Amino acid sequence: MRSVGTVLALVVLATVVATFARRWRIPAPSLLVVAGLAVALLPGTPTIQISPEVIGLVVLPPLLYASAEELSWRELRAVWKPVSVLAVGLVLASAAAVGAVASMVTPLSWRMALVLGAILASTDPVAVTALGRRLALPPKVQMLVQAESLFNDATSLVLYRVAVSVAVASAAANWGAAGGEFLLLAGGGTLIGALVAAVVVVIRRRTEDPVLETVISLVTPYAAYVLAEAAHTSGVTSVVVAGVVLGGRGDRLTNARIRLQLHAVYGTVVFLLESVVFSLIGLALPAQVRALSDGDKAWPLYALAVAGTLIAVRLLWLAPLSAVVQRKGGIQRPNWRVPVVLTWAGTRGVVPLAAALSIPVVAKDGSALTERPLVLVLTTSVVVVTLVVQGFSLASVVRRSGIALEPDHTEREEAAARCRLADAGIRRLEELSELEAVPDVVLDRLRRGLNARLDDARDRLTDSTVESADLVYRQLRRDLIAVEAAELRRLYDEHTISDTTRRRLQRSLDLEEARLADA
Repeated sequence: MRSVGTVLALVVLATVVATFARRWRIPAPSLLVVAGLAVALLPGTPTIQISPEVIGLVVLPPLLYASAEELSWRELRAVWKPVSVLAVGLVLASAAAVGAVASMVTPLSWRMALVLGAILASTDPVAVTALGRRLALPPKVQMLVQAESLFNDATSLVLYRVAVSVAVASAAANWGAAGGEFLLLAGGGTLIGALVAAVVVVIRRRTEDPVLETVISLVTPYAAYVLAEAAHTSGVTSVVVAGVVLGGRGDRLTNARIRLQLHAVYGTVVFLLESVVFSLIGLALPAQVRALSDGDKAWPLYALAVAGTLIAVRLLWLAPLSAVVQRKGGIQRPNWRVPVVLTWAGTRGVVPLAAALSIPVVAKDGSALTERPLVLVLTTSVVVVTLVVQGFSLASVVRRSGIALEPDHTEREEAAARCRLADAGIRRLEELSELEAVPDVVLDRLRRGLNARLDDARDRLTDSTVESADLVYRQLRRDLIAVEAAELRRLYDEHTISDTTRRRLQRSLDLEEARLADA
């Protein structure tokens, strides 16, 4: 970046665009890329130079960590076999296909075509998570797409290193050594990520300070990434493993107050980083195009050919895999809709861009890699195509496929769970009542609250159109909270209470209002 002012301008642009994206119910990454591209084409816009170190070290770790925290161990175990096939087999097939097509239809040599194939072979976890966050996909489908994008990094990274060594040093590809390097990257990254998670668990169990907890959570992905990279293993794999381990134990490590704070802080960090990085993708493309030679002016056709190849290979790979998985699950007539959705959800994003930017400028003999600008342009343009075309149409594809979960399904599942929770609470109250360990007035107050929740959940399960007492209670309580907040401001303005007291009471009211909104 040229200056702090440029960074601040990007933050403002990204925040405004992301806000409109949420209001218009369209994918924020796709709109951010379009907005960045539009701004870059305006006269007088400064040239944006993206550093691979900034992308790899500053942006990726927290975004990967946030994505990994959303993974469920139980659902991950259910899809680990197809995820393994996709993370290795599909990456190899995609790299080979893109390399072959690029060497035939573009001016790239077969060495640089192989580099391009390795860069674009894997789906991007940041883009996949950002696009899929608002889609009502079945849990297994969502888990398959997200886990594949998180765990295919080791394969693509090994391919990338082999391809770059061939292109830079003109050396023969040593696939035996590549297999050993894959084990080192994946295994070493897994081990370091697990060790970092274990240390963090020990620390967080002994910490109850919200500020310190927040700092530890923000530092964790960077620690996992830096330690893994220093050990010459996969930093991405390390961050993912740490995120999966800690995400599954988060509710046991902290209390409710700290979880609320961590959720708010991490939500802000992820929003800002995603917004800026997707804007940068669009902003960087025009400058990269201007750096091309006159013989590379047909790059849009090259980019479409590469993007089409990626989609075709992914569909041809997923269709038989999906049929096998569905038959093992007892489905005699495989559903073609699942592989179509999985294919369209395989977008590229931040990780391929960082890999392309890290391609050396000169070869081992000191000669310039003249094909590097074209590889960079094709990588960025394919990323833009997948984010814009697939991103804008993904929700429509999911909706037309018929596999999306209906809102009623989620609401009924939640209502049934609320019934079970309320029943468990009522049973515990009855035990306390028999022991006579709690005053009756307290038991009656707690019992009324649980019965109100139980009645509301039962109304939802029976599709009752009658407004429940619990709903009326929440509406009235919100009104009362607004009145109490106004009285709190009046007391402070009249110097009746201190600012410390005002802040504590306001936080208490905010927490209660948040609970009412989530109820």
